[in-house]
Amino acid sequence: MTGNIALIVDDEPDIRELLEITLQRMGIECSCAPDLKTAKNYLKSEKFNLCLTDMRLPDGDGLEFVSYIQSKYPELPVAVITAHGNIETAIQALKSGAFDFVTKPVDLASLRVLVQDALKLSSSKYISNRELIGRSRIIVNLRETIVKLARNQAPVYISGESGVGKELVARMIHEQGPRSSHSFVPVNCGAIPHDLLESELFGHKKGSFTGADADKEGLFHAADGGTLFLDEIAELPKNMQVKLLRAIQEKKIRPVGAQSESPVNVRILSATHKDLSELVKKDQFRQDLFYRINVIELKVPPLRDRMDDVPLLAAYIVQRISRENNIQAPDITTGAVDKLMSYSYPGNVRELENILERAMALCEPGEITIKDLYMPETEFTNPVQAPMGTGMELESYLVDIEKKVILEALEKTRWNKTAAAKVLGISFRALRYRLEKLGLN
Repeated sequence: MTGNIALIVDDEPDIRELLEITLQRMGIECSCAPDLKTAKNYLKSEKFNLCLTDMRLPDGDGLEFVSYIQSKYPELPVAVITAHGNIETAIQALKSGAFDFVTKPVDLASLRVLVQDALKLSSSKYISNRELIGRSRIIVNLRETIVKLARNQAPVYISGESGVGKELVARMIHEQGPRSSHSFVPVNCGAIPHDLLESELFGHKKGSFTGADADKEGLFHAADGGTLFLDEIAELPKNMQVKLLRAIQEKKIRPVGAQSESPVNVRILSATHKDLSELVKKDQFRQDLFYRINVIELKVPPLRDRMDDVPLLAAYIVQRISRENNIQAPDITTGAVDKLMSYSYPGNVRELENILERAMALCEPGEITIKDLYMPETEFTNPVQAPMGTGMELESYLVDIEKKVILEALEKTRWNKTAAAKVLGISFRALRYRLEKLGLN
């Protein structure tokens, strides 16, 4: 025996017996209860590693029992058993704190995967390699919520403006959960041509279309056992929204050209900077898919709502860039910090990173001062309007400034890249990276 004990709660003797036999073959001891009263007595006298409960019981409701466990035994993963096709009830259970759900008739292979994931969650503490920097109350609350969301399998919709760190949040949810030993696969839905989306997500068989010279594994299979992060999900065309919905509901995918479906065990996290609920109202995004991915919404705040975090964030970003480029980290003067604190950051943390990266390229060794910081003198009233009312998008404007600084350094050194890197205060490798990124090679 592994020492793991499961609590099974179901009023049907056949179901209890099936679950008990399956779990015992996995080396798990079981205590079985036909009703909630018996189950609660078991919980008082034994320490369990997993609970499986039916949704309809003689003396109560499975959803209430999930909430009861969340309140009294928050470390105990609980999965619910629900009737086939009753997805709405399963979603309610996930919102109440259930780890996952299984439908009747119970698929034993899926059950075994669920149990293994739950036991990982029960026995381990997960540590994320990512950091969400800040001491503001809004960020402390966000970190606490991430820890809670990491403990279940509910689809999470991460909302927030561009540049706030939605992918970072998704990675933290993955790394602090039971799937952390498997892959985290990010997908930018807006960056894949529409005619290739199905093949990229689900894979294809050799010969299924022109150019399909070999079988290809899709991103769902690449994330099997782990997490699939669908960024900019609002960009999916309607026909792919239908296929994605089916894949999420059935937990199966069919590669292009394949004759049959294959099961996948993937947690779905999604994000977009757009307002999905508005897109649903405009019939630009399917309502049923929206409800399926938006079991829990997690809002990531803009930087302007946590300005007290700017000094800490700035120091962290400077240290990170210095490590990446193998240079001594400069100090940030008090005046420079004050200037950083005076700006509204329509581009959020990503814009702060750009400002500091340019400052490190321009500053004298050892110190970033006010004169090294480039930012508009006045706050934008329109987040997509660029400085001085040029109408140019902010990102393009910042790229132009970076190009100008690098070209001046190159011309000053007669295009000696090693010398130019020294003038800019960055490593040769960092300069080469920027030249490639900006198309200046």
